[in-house]
Amino acid sequence: MTKALKLHRELRGKIEIKPKINVSKENFPLIYTPGIAEPAREISKNPEKSFEYTGRGNNVAIITDGSRTIGVGDSIPEASLPIMEGKALLLKFLAGVDAYPLCLKTKKVQEIIKTIEILSPNFSAFNIEDIQSPKCFAIMEELEKRDLIVFHDDQQGIAIAVLAALFNALNLVGKKLEKARICLGGSGAGGYGIFKILNYIGLKNIIVFDIKGIIFRSRKEDNKYQKEIAKFTNKENLKGGLKEAIKGSDVFIGVTGKAGLLNSSNIKQMRENPIIFAISNPKPEILPREIEKATKDYIYAAGRPDYPNQINNVLVFPGVFKGLLKTRKRMNLELEFKIAKAIASLIKNPTPSYIVPSTFDKRLVKTIVACIKEK
Repeated sequence: MTKALKLHRELRGKIEIKPKINVSKENFPLIYTPGIAEPAREISKNPEKSFEYTGRGNNVAIITDGSRTIGVGDSIPEASLPIMEGKALLLKFLAGVDAYPLCLKTKKVQEIIKTIEILSPNFSAFNIEDIQSPKCFAIMEELEKRDLIVFHDDQQGIAIAVLAALFNALNLVGKKLEKARICLGGSGAGGYGIFKILNYIGLKNIIVFDIKGIIFRSRKEDNKYQKEIAKFTNKENLKGGLKEAIKGSDVFIGVTGKAGLLNSSNIKQMRENPIIFAISNPKPEILPREIEKATKDYIYAAGRPDYPNQINNVLVFPGVFKGLLKTRKRMNLELEFKIAKAIASLIKNPTPSYIVPSTFDKRLVKTIVACIKEK
């Protein structure tokens, strides 16, 4: 039994509910019957009062259907419960937010949306997590039309973390963001989110590839999100696969889910001082020892904490949810960009092994919250 498996078995879950008040004979009539009738009456007159008289204002629901579970892929919702508990634990530990894992026994878009609507009186915000694309995009599009605070961690969270790291990495190697050639692997939730934020800030020299190869205009059988990528990237309308996509790139960003996708030959195709963000979990697209067969001058990041420069949405979502709960704001690309810049600015003297803050940097949550609070 591995250490991780042993820990989870011993704990039997990573979170629990604790009371905020010690129950006594004196306060029992206040916290239960008959006292609870008073806040109930107030809330019945105005549902907004639920944010004053209950824990709703600090409650986040983590929603998944188990269709993109780390380590197992499309699985049963129960298999995703340890991951969702981990998210809830980190939201509480890092940001003081009360989060509840809700692994749904359905994979239908409309049923997921309806479930969220039904649950909405209990929560202030929803975290959409580990749902296959393009289904996750359709869910987000519909939820954003409603009066709900929603954040898609796999899309928006990773996009913010990548851009923050990219600012510092390019600055470190003396390359300008607007001139950098970027090879982006993956058109799923992470890939689409990264494309969206890079496109928002005006970058056009981007090549995106996925399991079918380079995304180009008029590629057959693409969904509408891949067609959107094609419209705003690959200005030369290149075709081919990984070799053609990575050739001449300054930056590789991998959210493909394919361990060992790259080798030293691919790195040799890149320009000098390559930046490699191999951020697929649990295993990255390439490891440093393979990169060093091609060059010693590079910047590397992975999605895991056991390599320098962890680019992971854990850098983002605790602060984002704390900020969204405090302000009742909605997330958008402008705010994503502001948060990425703010995170990058925490690194005053970047080095190849220090381009993003640590998950445990106490400035992170405060910085993100302050950024969201700005008008």
